[in-house]
Amino acid sequence: MLVTLLLSLAARATAADEVHAFVGARILPISGPPIERGVLVVRGARIEAVGAADKVSVPSGALVHDVSGKWLMPGLVDTHSHIGEASGADESAPIQPDARILDSFDVRAPSLQRAQAGGITTCNVMPGSGHLLGGQTLYFKLKDANSVEDLAIRWPDGAIAGGMKMANGTNSRGEPPFPGTRAKSAALVREKFIAAQEYERKLNEAGADASKRPARDLGMEALLEVLRGKRIVHHHTHRHDDVLTVLRLQKEFGFKVVLHHVTDAWKVASEIAAAGAPCSLILVDCPGGKLEARDLNWGSPAAVVAAGGRVSIHTDDWINDSRLFLRCAGMAVRGGLSREKALEALTLEGARQLELEARVGSLESGKDADFVVLDGDPLSVYTHVEQTWIEGAKVFDRGDPRDKLWAVGGYGAGNARVLHDCCGERHAEDER
Repeated sequence: MLVTLLLSLAARATAADEVHAFVGARILPISGPPIERGVLVVRGARIEAVGAADKVSVPSGALVHDVSGKWLMPGLVDTHSHIGEASGADESAPIQPDARILDSFDVRAPSLQRAQAGGITTCNVMPGSGHLLGGQTLYFKLKDANSVEDLAIRWPDGAIAGGMKMANGTNSRGEPPFPGTRAKSAALVREKFIAAQEYERKLNEAGADASKRPARDLGMEALLEVLRGKRIVHHHTHRHDDVLTVLRLQKEFGFKVVLHHVTDAWKVASEIAAAGAPCSLILVDCPGGKLEARDLNWGSPAAVVAAGGRVSIHTDDWINDSRLFLRCAGMAVRGGLSREKALEALTLEGARQLELEARVGSLESGKDADFVVLDGDPLSVYTHVEQTWIEGAKVFDRGDPRDKLWAVGGYGAGNARVLHDCCGERHAEDER
């Protein structure tokens, strides 16, 4: 037992000290201009240095990766996804802040491997939009893991990172106890936040006297995290009037908000920018599904940026397949967004909207070693993700037939594991 423990500790120490140098690629740091024939040095899980070959030396003993002719950029940040087959609230009530994606996330779901194949390294997984408030979201890295705790991102205080999913418009309306109108939807949200403020008042009045404290309420505790700014509200909203309702509630209660989808952003871009509300936009090439999304416009990202606002792009996987995330930025460019802002929308701006920009979103010394190796321009439809690295470890390699299956699809790509039976038995090392 002691020998096994010592070997395990030695292996971890070796991995932590391992140095990789990627040389020859066109590097897109995002936080700065492109670097031709650059050098990226990774030590353990962090970036040690990045720059031109005449300014960054390859450390002695480093494992050198010749990526000449390739493109290298930060791992992609998906601010809104539904991979992991997770779900939040149920049909018992329209507002359920106590429900947690953490408790329903499948780390072995094939959708995680598809996301790796698309170059996604950081993700915000959300409940659906059928509730005014569907529960707590989860921020995580796309690492291969044995449990959700293994891949969950944590705040400096040790708490698992995540936001709060809210929605308005068509999806969250329904039969009682769900609201039947937009006005009632806003009224229910306002009522719940006022209840949270009252809960906080009682806690403050009770102070250290446990006998005077109200009964513990997990939903109220979660809403207080929203009101205190610890949890960002990630708000599903499409129609222009619904967008303004979100901004009205945000101003009234002071919570942090990121507007998601924002189909009609181009109609109210000035109002969005004036409110300082970042947008996480979806871009699809086949609009439809519901009437409130009919006015989708690829020009929305450019319109918000022109008004002084901030935009990221998300997949909403399965709406957009995680493997095709880069393509979404190309649509934004076609709609008038600059190339630089489009690439930032896939990386650094997404990190900012999750408040993770100190760790991910750009290639800078000290940040997590999350990056993607591409065989061409990231905005070209002909480009493939060749490798995805997270915290200094390779999690996807298109050159590996097993990984390529996740990227291109085909028989077995949707299976979480290989079946073991009389006709399909395989060795354990062939399983993912």
